[in-house]
Amino acid sequence: MPKLSVPVSSHDHAQGPADAPVTLVEYGDYQCPSCGDAHAIVKKLQKHFGAKLRFVFRNFPLPMHKHAENAAEAAEFAAAHDKFWEVHDLLYKHQKNLEDSVLAKLNTQAGLKAADLETALAKHTFEARVAEDVASGNDSGVQGTPSFYINGDEYAETYDFDTMKHVIEAQLKGRNLRAGTH
Repeated sequence: MPKLSVPVSSHDHAQGPADAPVTLVEYGDYQCPSCGDAHAIVKKLQKHFGAKLRFVFRNFPLPMHKHAENAAEAAEFAAAHDKFWEVHDLLYKHQKNLEDSVLAKLNTQAGLKAADLETALAKHTFEARVAEDVASGNDSGVQGTPSFYINGDEYAETYDFDTMKHVIEAQLKGRNLRAGTH
């Protein structure tokens, strides 16, 4: 079973305590409809597990989604201003329209300057940061989005709430539940 190639660190975008017993890593694409569905499930898991779960998001914009790269760079721009999660949620809320003008509006909603984002996108200021996430995903065996890892192991089940909850609960009980052993 594939493992997470780059361990979670302070370099990552994380919610939840660093010492949480379970860490859920997602490689996602802001324009991917399946990632939009998974976003709601992750939010529900976070609410359900509270401080027992740390969630980490890594960018994995797919080439087929024409606005995904700039959306990821916009999220990284927001991260540089301590607004990553606010913009992250806005990007998924508006994922059907992620043209640059919308990215600017979303960052403005988060209290950031649209002109600064436009400059960052034009100069690809955060392209290397996004590329780091993509490279770690490639090294971890990511084939598409969303791709999840629980405590460093690839999560190969469906990403519905009940199945993910079951696997996380098994981790909390100290068992390492593998795919197909419900």
